[in-house]
Amino acid sequence: MQDKQSIIDNINKLKKEKNAVILAHNYQRDEIQDIADFIGDSLGLSREAVKQDADVIVFCGVDFMAESAAILSPEKTVIMPEIDAGCPMAAMVTPKSLREKREEYPDAAVVCYVNTSAAVKAECDICCTSANAVNVINSLDEDTIIFVPDKNLANFVDSQTDKTIIPWEGYCPTHHQILAGDVLLMKEQHPSAEFLAHPECRKDVLEIADKILSTTGMVNYVKQSDSKEFIIGTENGILHRLENENPDKTFYHASQYAICPNMKMITLDSVQKSLERMEYKIEVPEDIRKKAKRALDKMLEVKRSK
Repeated sequence: MQDKQSIIDNINKLKKEKNAVILAHNYQRDEIQDIADFIGDSLGLSREAVKQDADVIVFCGVDFMAESAAILSPEKTVIMPEIDAGCPMAAMVTPKSLREKREEYPDAAVVCYVNTSAAVKAECDICCTSANAVNVINSLDEDTIIFVPDKNLANFVDSQTDKTIIPWEGYCPTHHQILAGDVLLMKEQHPSAEFLAHPECRKDVLEIADKILSTTGMVNYVKQSDSKEFIIGTENGILHRLENENPDKTFYHASQYAICPNMKMITLDSVQKSLERMEYKIEVPEDIRKKAKRALDKMLEVKRSK
């Protein structure tokens, strides 16, 4: 059985041989973040994949993220170490169910969160991230918006815009594990800490947040904040990055249960096997890829929120 260092050494050797880069989402295991060339949110990593002069992208995340990289970098080989690492929230909407909803609201625009499959993106008018959702929706001419698949993000957006938002009944099971009672207990234990919540959290959790931020927003905010303590309301994997980048600050998770099992499926061994076997290749049919890319491109044309 290989020890940890020999696996890491072999991964680095295989990366050079195959001209590969490793992209890891903020929620990945600590050791996966440590070997990654880039750490970030799903769309940020896909955009990084476009910039890289690499033949192979090893995407350490969940299925829709690897698909986004394949959509934006069709000339590169995108592989995912664990093919069963799916996103439960993304699976809560299908192209068929979305087309049926469109028929109910023929005058509505459809905005889909990037946390959706390529096939669903292909059915949407425009994509959004948790950071730019409000700006994207306000940029549209339509007054009625079907928002898929996250009802919590939809409700947050609804509070920030005059448009009529029709939320999809989807949610992130991991962010649903973060309860207001747990947060209030943490605030009581750490009264000087700022509470940062991801907009995928429940409404009553967002109501007690000091700041509502995407994962990238959290990373950036913590760096410039004068505060020294933070309660983090998102998947607990991000604490590793926050602690590494801010050694003079202290971080607490809002809930010990905020762990995405699918994000944790990828291991050093599975990354090594992925590079050795060049599996599992993520391929998006060209007709779907073009439509999905159009929805992503439209989003990128909207002025980015700060």
